[in-house]
Amino acid sequence: MNKNLVKNICLSPLINDGMVLQREAKVSIWGKAKPGEDLSLSFLGKEYSTLVEDDGSWEIILEDLQPGGPFVINICCGGEEKLIRDVYVGDVWVLGGQSNMELPVERTLDLFEDEVRGGSYPEIRQFTLPMVYDFNKPSDEVSDGNWISVTPDTVNSFSAVGYFFAKKIYEKYNIPIGFLFTAIGGTPAEAWISEETLSGFDRFQEEIKRCKQESYIMDIINKENKDNNQWFLELNQADEGLQDEALPWFCEEYDDNDWRLIKLPKGFHNTELEPIRGVVWLRKEICLPEHMAGLEGKLYLGTIVDADETYINGVKVGETGYLYPPRRYPIPQGLLRAGKNVITVRMILTHNIGGFVEDMPYFLQVGEDRIDISGEWKYKVGAITRPQGPTTFFQYKPTGVYNGMIYPLRNYTIRGALWYQGESNAGHPQDYRELFEAVISDWRKLWGQGDFPFYYVQLANYCPWRMEAEDSGWAKIREAQRQVMETANTGMAVIIDVGMYNDLHPWDKKSVGERLALWALNEVHGEDNVCSGPIYKSMVVEDKSIRLYFDYVGSGLIAKGDRLETFEICGEDGIFYPGHGEIDGDSILVSSKNVNNPKQVRYAWADNPEKANLYNKEGLPASPFITQS
Repeated sequence: MNKNLVKNICLSPLINDGMVLQREAKVSIWGKAKPGEDLSLSFLGKEYSTLVEDDGSWEIILEDLQPGGPFVINICCGGEEKLIRDVYVGDVWVLGGQSNMELPVERTLDLFEDEVRGGSYPEIRQFTLPMVYDFNKPSDEVSDGNWISVTPDTVNSFSAVGYFFAKKIYEKYNIPIGFLFTAIGGTPAEAWISEETLSGFDRFQEEIKRCKQESYIMDIINKENKDNNQWFLELNQADEGLQDEALPWFCEEYDDNDWRLIKLPKGFHNTELEPIRGVVWLRKEICLPEHMAGLEGKLYLGTIVDADETYINGVKVGETGYLYPPRRYPIPQGLLRAGKNVITVRMILTHNIGGFVEDMPYFLQVGEDRIDISGEWKYKVGAITRPQGPTTFFQYKPTGVYNGMIYPLRNYTIRGALWYQGESNAGHPQDYRELFEAVISDWRKLWGQGDFPFYYVQLANYCPWRMEAEDSGWAKIREAQRQVMETANTGMAVIIDVGMYNDLHPWDKKSVGERLALWALNEVHGEDNVCSGPIYKSMVVEDKSIRLYFDYVGSGLIAKGDRLETFEICGEDGIFYPGHGEIDGDSILVSSKNVNNPKQVRYAWADNPEKANLYNKEGLPASPFITQS
C-alpha cells in the first residue's frame, strides 16, 4: 500500500480523488485497516459494510453503477473517515504496449496543434503507473500515481492514442473514460506476460533465471552507469569545441571561417563523417528581418542522430539525449535579433551513423513567418572517441513489468484493453503470435472478467533510409497480428497508411486512436459501422490466378490510384513475383506472367510498403497478409 493513510484506513493510489469506476459491472473498492474493525462505505445513497480481515485487508463490491459524476465515496472505520472526491462512473481501459502507445500528445503537435490547443475534457482521465519491474514475485499493489483529467495544462502529456480514442467516443456518448496507463517504450511482449505462462517458451528461461538475482541486476546497472559517466567525461574533456581556450564553439563570436561545408538534412552515410563517434559541431548563419527581432519563436530541427545540444546566438535553447524525439525548441523572447543570427548544434554521436534525418521540418518560426534552415551548414569535428557502451534496460526483460505494473491492477474493474506493441519483437517474429495471444489470455485470466475487449494496433509502415530488408521482420509481425484476430473479442486497427519511413513514432496518432475507437463503438456501444479495412479471409486457385476473399469489405473494395499495388504471387518454387491484382466484386484476382501454377499471394509484404493501396469504400486500409500454401 502507499501513503494514502488516514490513521486507520489505507487505500491504493488507484482508489483516489478523480478516479473513474467501471459502469454496469461489479466494482471492487479495497484497502487495509485495523483487523477486526467494522468498516462502512457510502456511495450514491447506498450503504455498504464489511469486517476487516485478520490480515487487515477488506473489500466492498459495488454493482450496477450508471455513468455520471462527480460523486463522493465516504469510508469509515475505527472512528476515522476517508472521503474520495471527484469520482466518475464510465468506461475504464488499460493502455498497454511500448513507445507508440506511450507517445504523448505533445509529440503530435506538428499535425494537431490547433486541434488539441485548449483541450478540456474533464471526464477523460488517466492514471499513469510508475515504471516498476520485479522478477521474483508480482507486486501486490501500485506504488504511486494520481488520476489526471484532460485540461489545457495537461493534455500534452496524455497518451496520444488514448486521447484521440477517448475523444471520439466521449464526444458522441458523453460517458466518462478512464485510462490505466502502463505502456513502457521499448518493451517486448514477453515483458508483459507472467512467469507461469512464459514457462512454455524455452528461449526466455535462462534470462528469467538470471534476472531473479538482485546482485546480477545491480552489478550490471552500476557497471553501465560508471562506464556511461566515464564515456561522457572523456567525451567532454576531448571535445575541442568545449575546451577551446579562446571561445567555445557555441559562442556566436567564434570564428568558423576554416570550417568545412555540408548540405543538410542528410545522413552521414558515404561521407567522411560516417565513421565518427564523438562530437560534430555544426553552425549556420541566418538573417532575420526587423519585425522578427526580440519575439518568441520555435526552432524546428527535424530529428538528429544521435543526441544534440542546440544554441542560438550562444544561448542553449534545447537538448535531446537520443535519436528518436523530434527537435522542437522554444526560442525565448529577446534572443533573436534583426540581421545575423547563429544556430549552433553540438551533435553527439554515441553509436550510430549520424545525420539530420531527411524529410523532416527544418526551419525557424516566429508567428506566421518561417525561415528555412536546410541547405548549407558549416561543420567541424570536436572529438573522436570510442562508441558508447550498451545499456541494459531491465524493464525489457521477461515477466518484469507484468509483475510490477499489470498484476497490481487486477482488482480494478475495467472495460477492456488497448495495445500498441510489436516493434521490439520484430527481430524474433517467429513466435510473436504465440506471445501476443499469451498477453491477451494472461491479462484476461488475471482480471477474471472473461473475454473482455482487447483492441490493438497493427504495426505501421517504417523503414529508415528507405532500405527494405530482404526478410521483413515487420511484415511477419503484422501477419502474426492479423492472425490474432481469430482470438475472441479482439479487434485490430490497421495503420499501414499513416506510418513514416523516417520515424519509428509516426505523428498521426489521431487516425490510430480513432480506428481503435471504431471497434469500441461497434462492440461496446452497439453501433453497426464498418470498423476495419479489408482483412484477408481465404483464397481459391483459378487456373493461373488466385482469387482472394476478405472480411470487412464494407461498401466495396477500391484501389487508391490507377491500379492495385504491392501484390505478389509465387508458384511451387516459393519465389514471389510482382502480381497483377484486379478487383472483381468483393474479391480480388491476382496473377503474373511469371507464375503458371500459383500457390501463394502476399500483399504489402515489406517493412515500408508505401504503395499499398487496397481500401474499402469507407476509407479504411486493408491489412497486409500472406496466404497459406
